[in-house]
Amino acid sequence: MARWSEGSFLISAAPGAGKTRPALEFARGELSRRAVDGVVIACPTAPLTRQWARAAHQLCLELLPDAESPRPPSGFHGVVVTYARIANAPAQWAAAMREGTLVVADEAHHLGEDLSWGVAFAHACARARRWLLLSGTPFRSDATPIPGVRYDADALAEPDVSYTYSDAVRDGVCRPVVFVTYDGTLSWRSGEDVIESSFDTVLSTREASRRYRTAISTELPDGLPRILGEAHIRLQRLRADGHHDAGGLVIAADSEHARKIAGRLREVTGHSPVVVLHQDPRAAQKLADFTASPDPWIVAVNMVSEGVDIPRLRVGVYATAAKTPLIFRQIVGRFVRTIQGRDPEPSWLYIPADAILRDHAANVEHELRSMLRQRDEGDGSELEAVERRQTERGDALDFEPLSADVAPQMTLFGPVAGDQLPAPAAIRPSAPVVPLPAVPAPAAADAPLPAFERRAQLRAKRHRLVADLARDLRTSHREVNAMVNRELGIASVEKATLDQLERSIAWLDRRLYGSR
Repeated sequence: MARWSEGSFLISAAPGAGKTRPALEFARGELSRRAVDGVVIACPTAPLTRQWARAAHQLCLELLPDAESPRPPSGFHGVVVTYARIANAPAQWAAAMREGTLVVADEAHHLGEDLSWGVAFAHACARARRWLLLSGTPFRSDATPIPGVRYDADALAEPDVSYTYSDAVRDGVCRPVVFVTYDGTLSWRSGEDVIESSFDTVLSTREASRRYRTAISTELPDGLPRILGEAHIRLQRLRADGHHDAGGLVIAADSEHARKIAGRLREVTGHSPVVVLHQDPRAAQKLADFTASPDPWIVAVNMVSEGVDIPRLRVGVYATAAKTPLIFRQIVGRFVRTIQGRDPEPSWLYIPADAILRDHAANVEHELRSMLRQRDEGDGSELEAVERRQTERGDALDFEPLSADVAPQMTLFGPVAGDQLPAPAAIRPSAPVVPLPAVPAPAAADAPLPAFERRAQLRAKRHRLVADLARDLRTSHREVNAMVNRELGIASVEKATLDQLERSIAWLDRRLYGSR
């Protein structure tokens, strides 16, 4: 990256390998030497914007989430926004974008050259001289090109830096994942017929989909509910062996399915699991609470993809109908996070023995075994790219699951004869962080909170005091705001710096309560 001066630069790093840190370190260094005059980080979801801002704060870099412009207000080094926010006003962003802005596209596979987010992003950021693209899965299930990504003759992305899952396991950055397939006798009604099959039988696409839906049905006691019981036993063992707050995650197909799984888990464990649904306004907070709690299980739909960082997850059950390579990799990525101070012990993921999922898991296994062989043979060549296949959509189908009798099979992943998982390499301590010398530090640089959180607190406190004074003076909230801004020379509350907010709070305090 030190030799990169213009155009795009793609870092492809496995989910869980840690793409945020190098991007922030690079941005910090470029700001420090005045090689860029601002930073814009774009990502898929609003919770991710705050995650980025908090991570940046640890490096003395202050980012404002949910900004309306690529130009940060005073006291901030840059902004972090969702792709959707940029897509809402691409022309406005394009007009305010400067050539010297460093643009970081997190999880860049969410962009597509012919899709709304991709088109808006490309237009809004066209003036910026450099785009830093980050992705754990630099391809799209619909095969749409990603803006800024170079492709080879086979239409595969060509990253500038590639850090694979096997690299991350070798270095102790990620946990190895043990895949446990489950199979057995499954039966379902298809029209007038009753079909009975295991996953070993080759069926038509329609009937294979119905077989899979039978395997993840909550209505058959000896099917998925039995696997939930097996997974809970595994989780209890991990907790008894020293990882006392180890957690488990079930990925459900939809909201109704998630609620039914939660009921089955309650029967198995005696406790109600946390349920996180994408339409729940408290979803992000529930995920954050679960991350810091000792609760054993969480059931989720569409809320555990990019950026969800729950390092204590050790056991998973794959019960979603989605089976594309991208989704599979993202879900596996939820179980590879490591915990500082603990060795990267394996995680366990229970999956139906469906041929598509077995193929995805085998590709992950192949990466790890290739790494083991290369380590033994001293071969430093690059790992071959994982084959990327488009898979059938998991649409709801009109059928009736009748019975299931399944059990966990041999683990799909496991060291082959003579192979052992490598001991993680020693991780060197990070260089000490020093404040940016070339960028104005925010007024509250010594505050324990990131500047955006401090700003939100100050604005909330000012709002309360303005309301109190408006009530005392029997006037409007708007009039009091205007009076404060006039007295202190503040253009608007939205544009107020941290120092201006603090001075306005002190002024309101004096008016309300007198000098102290």
